[in-house]
Amino acid sequence: MRAEQIAVIDLGTNTFHLLIATTEGQTIETIHSEKIPVRIGKGGINHGFIAEDACERAIQTMVHFRETIDKYHVEKIHATATSAFRNARNGKELAQRIKDITGISIDIISGDREAELIYYGVKEAVGLGDERSLIIDIGGGSVEFILANHSSVLWKKSFEIGGQRLMELFQKTDPIHPDEITSLRTYLSEQLTPLREALQQYPTNILVGSAGSFETLSEIDLKKKGFDFSIETQKEYELLLHDFHEIYEDLIRKEREHRMKIPGMIELRVDMIVVAVVLIHFILVEFNMNRLRVSTYSLKEGVMSRIIRGESII
Repeated sequence: MRAEQIAVIDLGTNTFHLLIATTEGQTIETIHSEKIPVRIGKGGINHGFIAEDACERAIQTMVHFRETIDKYHVEKIHATATSAFRNARNGKELAQRIKDITGISIDIISGDREAELIYYGVKEAVGLGDERSLIIDIGGGSVEFILANHSSVLWKKSFEIGGQRLMELFQKTDPIHPDEITSLRTYLSEQLTPLREALQQYPTNILVGSAGSFETLSEIDLKKKGFDFSIETQKEYELLLHDFHEIYEDLIRKEREHRMKIPGMIELRVDMIVVAVVLIHFILVEFNMNRLRVSTYSLKEGVMSRIIRGESII
């Protein structure tokens, strides 16, 4: 089978990702990977629109991605957009503006399909086995939960409770105030009733975190333990619960300037990481999880896996 180059773009609410890979059969070799903090949800995520300055950042980033794709002479491009695009009144309009300028068509996918593609991505990185796991992907606009094992998805749902939304709703102080954490936990308890019911039907004690904030937490853990490799060189990582709880306590007590000084922290995550760890802590405690695995693969790898198998993305 002839090798070909494929570009996959994930237009997330907080971050735009570009993955370029050479594929031959079902073998994938990454030749370029890039993520840019576009933050298209900033200022409008909870009001149903994408602000004009965010639209401009999105367009500039996609122009840059187009130039990079052309540099590698890639002809096959698949771009997917998620929560911010599908919920904003001007989401389709922005997708059309990007197409008019770059020639890149964007598929705005449903939350249900997003969850399914995340599962495929995680499955490429983590040996899920026959035991059930709860996969969680924390985006800027939405959070996807998938109950699954290696062979099948048992339940999945996308909730519009992503990091940007939670920051704007609950994190009014820095460091976050204990009362804000309490309010956030109460909100999560109310919003995640369907998850609670699903876990009663398909119980598990294993949480699998998909990329994003989980990668940053893993990087912090690696640095604390003195390892000299990056999480980006791994497909999966085991984050011990007592190590997570130590990092959690540290993050919720520090203001931004001091969070940024934590070895392993990156500018891309330093703001949203606080509400993200509160969410992760809530899931671990509320549902009695006793294991936390991290996958460095997510949506874009799931899209790539579907492409090389000749399956539909939308």
